[in-house]
Parts: sequence; C-alpha cells; structure tokens
Amino acid sequence: MTSDANRNAVIAAWQAFASRDAGRIAAAFTDDAEWLAPEGNATALATNFTNHMIGKAEIARFIAVEFGKLFASEVSIEFKGVHAAGDMVVVEERMRATLADGGRYDNDYCFVFELENGLIRRVREYMDTAKGHRMIFGEGHAA
Repeated sequence: MTSDANRNAVIAAWQAFASRDAGRIAAAFTDDAEWLAPEGNATALATNFTNHMIGKAEIARFIAVEFGKLFASEVSIEFKGVHAAGDMVVVEERMRATLADGGRYDNDYCFVFELENGLIRRVREYMDTAKGHRMIFGEGHAA
C-alpha cells in the first residue's frame, strides 16, 4: 500500500472509532493487531482495562464499549497532524471530553500506526500520563 492509502486507512479508522460500532472498528485491524499504551495510564486504570490490547475483537470492545464508560460525552478530536511514510502513519491529536463524573478531560496524544495490507496491525499510543491522572482522578491521586 502507498503512504497515501495507509494515511486514508487510518483516517477511516478514526471515523470508525467515532461510530462506536464494534464491527466497523474491528474491520480496520488485522486479526492479531496490538494496541500498546503506557502502563498504568489513567484510562486503563479507570476502566479496569489493559494498556496492551491484543486482537481486533479486544481493541474494538475497548473503543466501542469501555471508552464510553469513562469519556461519557462531548468527545472531540482535533487533529494536529497525520503523517504517513510507507506502512507507518503518525497521528498527533488533542482529545477533549466530558468524563462520566462530569469532569473535563483535555490531553494531547501521539499515535504510531503500523499497517499491513491496508489494515492496522500495531498501535503505539503516547500521552501526558501525569496530566491524564490529574484530570481523571484529581490532584491527590498517585500516578
């Protein structure tokens, strides 16, 4: 696949994520896909879900079901950049949302997508973990 085709596949995957349709989300990934986020990140802790998801069904379940339990409403994604080179696509974004407890969430992310035949086979997710902990758990919570 070309860089442009892979870039378009990742953009289409983000649209699938927003739909919260597990079947549509799973269709963007290889069967053995992996999604790796920093260990102990606030989202994984708050949802009691792993930071290392394996398989398209587990990834789709997290995005379609678990994500919405924490980020309850007004989720908005502002793309700052989508950069593609061969089978790698890097997405820089800012996510804002209202948390289930009514609090506000606002954090910057960087995602590195590795694709295979137009499908996502690996995602590495980076964010400000300390800021995420403060917004989700409050100032006094140990990260």
